[in-house]
Amino acid sequence: MGGRKCATIAFRASKSRSAKVGDKLITRDFGTGTRGFAASEYNDVAVCVLPGTELSFASEVRRSSTALFAWRDKVIHYKTAIFRQINKGRVAAHHDALEFPDGEIVLLTVLSASQEATVLQLPAEPKNPAEVAAQARAAFVG
Repeated sequence: MGGRKCATIAFRASKSRSAKVGDKLITRDFGTGTRGFAASEYNDVAVCVLPGTELSFASEVRRSSTALFAWRDKVIHYKTAIFRQINKGRVAAHHDALEFPDGEIVLLTVLSASQEATVLQLPAEPKNPAEVAAQARAAFVG
């Protein structure tokens, strides 16, 4: 992954590694108040995904509902997404998110657990300081 660093955010107590093209990931609740990606072959290994990484899910993505019918998951009618980081300027906020083809951005922490995804493509190596800043991960606080 060249000189890019990949921080383990909400998974300090877990082992971690960087994502690679072709990785099979699973959404997992790490018991830290947030969800993230784990290696499908090692459920206790958090996988760090860089902003701009393209993902393909095995089925339409589901998110936990916060509405009146909270026991039902909401289906996002897409199987592909790009990993983004949002709220970078806010220290006490979740940063990891997925952007879907229609432009909807959903925090990773609200996705339903146990969804399978494959890493299709990693972002290109940054060529200038602006690209380096765009791919920098927000620091974990907590």
